[in-house]
Amino acid sequence: MNTGTKMILLVEDDLDHELLTTRALKQSNIANEVHVARDGEEAIKFLFGSDRGKPQVILLDLKLPKVEGLEVLRRIREDERTRMLPVVVLTSSDEERDLIRGYQLGVNSYIRKPVKFDDFAEATRQLGMYWLVLNECPPKS
Repeated sequence: MNTGTKMILLVEDDLDHELLTTRALKQSNIANEVHVARDGEEAIKFLFGSDRGKPQVILLDLKLPKVEGLEVLRRIREDERTRMLPVVVLTSSDEERDLIRGYQLGVNSYIRKPVKFDDFAEATRQLGMYWLVLNECPPKS
């Protein structure tokens, strides 16, 4: 059960990217719980079948096994329980159609993963500061 902390749902199938993301969050003194879903199906089960509460922000990769990231985003946006959750696409995809489709489906932000760790760590720090500290989320229903 979520005890009121601002949880991050990281949907990432690449173990190296998962470790880089969690390491960058820790280096930025973002100590929030990070729940990792390693494929789209696991993310959907967590969001719609879990009693752990809803995350403060979802960091969503696009190229996922079982259910791809844009389909996860579509399901999040079509369900009343999750429609207003902030979703940040964090992907290595450089496909313009992914960017366009992400915004058509209602993504809040779309970030291409930087190649160098220092750049990635800085992008992750800024993400954490904005979505977990500065952003005012709608009240939980």
